[in-house]
Amino acid sequence: MDRIQSTSLKKLLLAITMIIAGALAGCGVPGLPSPFARPTLPPPVIHTEVAPDPEAAARGFLEAWKQGNFTQMYALLTRLSRDALSQDDFTKRYQDIENTAALSGVDYQIVSSQKNPDSAEVSYKITLHSAVVGDIARPTSMLLKYEDGNWRVAWDDSTILPELKGGNNLVMDQQAPARANIYDRNGMALAYETQAVSLGVIPGQITDEKTLLSQLSQTLGMNPEVIRSKYATAQPDWYVPLGDVSMDEVKTRYNYLSGLGGLVIRTSQTRYYYGGGIASHVVGYVDDIPKENLQAYLAQGYPQDAKVGIMGLEKWGESYLAGKRGGTLYVVSPSGQVLATLGHSDPQPADAVYTTLDRSLQTQIQRYGMGSFSGAVVVLNRDTGEVLAMVSSPGFDSNLFDPTNYNSQFLLSSLLNNPRNPLLNRATQGVYPLGSVFKVITMSAALESGAFTVNSTYTDNGYFTELPGYTLEGWTVTWKAAPIGTVNLIQGMIQSSDPFFWHIGLALFNRDPWIVPNMARGFGLGKPTGIDAVAEAAGLIPDPAWKTQTTGEAWTAGDAVNSAIGQGATGVTPLQVADFMAAVGNGGTLYRPQIIQSIQPPIGNPVFTFSKQVNGQLPISADTLAALQAGLRGVVSDPKGTARFDFYGWENELAGKTGTAENSGGDPHAWFAGYTYLNRPDLPDIAIAVIAENAGEGSLVAAPIFRRVLEIYFYGKPESRYPWESEIGLTATPTPEESPTPTPKATRTPKP
Repeated sequence: MDRIQSTSLKKLLLAITMIIAGALAGCGVPGLPSPFARPTLPPPVIHTEVAPDPEAAARGFLEAWKQGNFTQMYALLTRLSRDALSQDDFTKRYQDIENTAALSGVDYQIVSSQKNPDSAEVSYKITLHSAVVGDIARPTSMLLKYEDGNWRVAWDDSTILPELKGGNNLVMDQQAPARANIYDRNGMALAYETQAVSLGVIPGQITDEKTLLSQLSQTLGMNPEVIRSKYATAQPDWYVPLGDVSMDEVKTRYNYLSGLGGLVIRTSQTRYYYGGGIASHVVGYVDDIPKENLQAYLAQGYPQDAKVGIMGLEKWGESYLAGKRGGTLYVVSPSGQVLATLGHSDPQPADAVYTTLDRSLQTQIQRYGMGSFSGAVVVLNRDTGEVLAMVSSPGFDSNLFDPTNYNSQFLLSSLLNNPRNPLLNRATQGVYPLGSVFKVITMSAALESGAFTVNSTYTDNGYFTELPGYTLEGWTVTWKAAPIGTVNLIQGMIQSSDPFFWHIGLALFNRDPWIVPNMARGFGLGKPTGIDAVAEAAGLIPDPAWKTQTTGEAWTAGDAVNSAIGQGATGVTPLQVADFMAAVGNGGTLYRPQIIQSIQPPIGNPVFTFSKQVNGQLPISADTLAALQAGLRGVVSDPKGTARFDFYGWENELAGKTGTAENSGGDPHAWFAGYTYLNRPDLPDIAIAVIAENAGEGSLVAAPIFRRVLEIYFYGKPESRYPWESEIGLTATPTPEESPTPTPKATRTPKP
């Protein structure tokens, strides 16, 4: 009974305790935790470091390859890979592959990847674009290791191509097509592959000078006295280089020439340039690949020792003239054993370039036109823009750039160091003040402005005093000739009245200072003509904006007066002048000068054929054009024309303008520019620009050169002697005797 009571008491106490605890919990006494509540624990900290994606690492490596960033590629390698291969060797390995295979680019495609905790393998397709054998596509893979929290490439040679595993290499067996020829418009070669003959003399060994000079004159196309002058002051045992010809030109007389005492003959297989460099500034030359361009040529499949075009047509037409190289790309073992062929292509023949030049015309102007003067002659087909001749003086012999040419060792250095800069194409890159030829522009601006008419008159007493504080002297004062007097606008052009055109320049400045500059640009000045194949300068037409930008000063009346006769900062090229003169003669169309007639593959149709292209129209009315033409005809036909006596016998078929351009470099430049209008069915009319640097008066020097070009073009050879020649092609005195009115010479009229 006592046990029963004890048990009942325990149950009662337990129940009371539970009731009290529940009550207390329900009361929510602050600060008193429930005896049954679980403590609140902070959330567990889970350490989850996310490893980089191995595919991203592989893609970064391959992208760097696409960009040619070998430094970045190397930085992505494992420590072990970098310990095994220096950065220089790594870079060289890739560059050797690129150069050997002639790679123009690399592409890739990630295919798949497998990843373990500390290693991965990424499979991808690599495509190498070879300029010689085409695309090379291969599946391969890249092993990666997890190092220092990044995936890095465990590199070996198979990362490039699977065939290269184990240190195998690539070898390209190339086949290059023969370089194509460059021709004139009639199919006469200007540059071609052949055996060339270098000629020179040892003065002390000459036994029959008369015969020697006669033979050399025929062979080289040089006056015997010019040849003699080359060795006249040489020591008896010196070798004096004279020139180069092709074996074809002398093969019938080769044995005879070889027996002449004192004559030294050396032969070489070469790219030969006809006539010792006829039209050398246009044709250019080939030479070793310039160091700065080597990588670009290697990527096109050229070997390091290839010859490439350096200037002129040889450079411009490289892709045509060189053809496409073919070859076979092999995989070879380190011992040189061929293991596989990766690709093959056959070479594609080169395309010949036919120019618009006339070789005979070009040759004769070079030999008999400029003489010892520096300057240029440009001859255009007046009605198409075709360049028939482009002569820059002094010229150079393109053959000298081949070291196998025996004469190169004696002449190339002096050519490159010549202070007259014979490599400059003065016809397109020479920029000169235009002098009075610019009056064509000013007269056009005067008439188009409405401020002047053809009947506007001016009294030229030799001086211009309309600029306060200045007195300018016209050419009649300089030559101590009688003043021109009162003339209308066309007569002012015919007699080249400086005061009249200064007056026009000032009047137009006061009306609108942009009138003359804008007219000049309308004639194509101040910008390139757009001719292909040869480099050209834009020239400069100064205007108010140019003056402010370059000097911070305002355009003044003095600037305008100076520019009105082509002086001051005005700069033009002979090509630009010939081009706008052609437009005046053909009715107002500015044709783009072109020098490529066609580009012809060995078989099939031409890939290019000449067609005339219009650059624009002269911004003048038909009445203004007629007035210009009348004035330019009068320059050569009017009894008072500044070039009347230079063109005795040509008056009714020729128009042109003299120019004498002052410059800071010495004596004035002599200009003459004009065009013909014979309308012959057998010969197209032409436009010509002539400049002789620092040669004096245009009527004394440039006009006679212009006339000689006409004689060569229409008659086939020079017919009248220059005032400064003892005979055609042989200078008697360095400059013509100064006389404002050369004695007229009769000549046959160039008619059909």
